[in-house]
Amino acid sequence: MGEWSGFISILRSICLLHAAHNYVGTFVLTHGPSMLPTLNVTGNLLLVERISTTTGKLKPGDVVILQSPESPRKIVCKRLIGMEGDEVTYVVDPKNSDRCETIVVPKGHVWVEGDHIYASKDSRNFGAVPYGLLKGRAVWTLLPRKDFGSLARKPMQ
Repeated sequence: MGEWSGFISILRSICLLHAAHNYVGTFVLTHGPSMLPTLNVTGNLLLVERISTTTGKLKPGDVVILQSPESPRKIVCKRLIGMEGDEVTYVVDPKNSDRCETIVVPKGHVWVEGDHIYASKDSRNFGAVPYGLLKGRAVWTLLPRKDFGSLARKPMQ
């Protein structure tokens, strides 16, 4: 049995890491302009907790990580704007006009937008996102050091 004890310890550690990554939290590296000025174009390392998504404790204003509805292999970072049943008013094409539309977020969906309205591909382009695509809530910026700190919920009007 002694020769197996090392193997069993490694196996337990792997199982614990897997469970922690999938159900508790993880680290995510972001890049791109869609979340300026909250996040850098060149990248941020974020601490993401997964408990809020599984318990339904997300609220508008949270920064969330989600699977892209257009490219399923891609993970994107956006701000949660509306939950199911919420009425959301948004600028349809901010680069070319200030025309607004209002929608009611369908059951089982959320509305997400990037903080940089002119450089974000978000719910304004692909519509409301199924809640199941949400992977977690970003709670802390770890890198770069100058941005180290909590990612507080942004109050929504």
